[in-house]
Amino acid sequence: MCQHKPACPSAASADRESARLLAHHPEQGWSLLCNGVLLFEDTGELLPDGSVINPHRPVGTGHVMTAA
Repeated sequence: MCQHKPACPSAASADRESARLLAHHPEQGWSLLCNGVLLFEDTGELLPDGSVINPHRPVGTGHVMTAA
């Protein structure tokens, strides 16, 4: 699928999120990457084979920040 030189990481690789954007729709909360991955704003992913990668938000540190 990718025509870039060097080629973007495949959808199966660990660094798949670093592929270039083909379409970006922040108002709808998703982006299509060059490797066919749909990347959602909550960090969830839908891979070209239909498998789902759950959102991978950082685990809390126990500290809560509040506005001053």
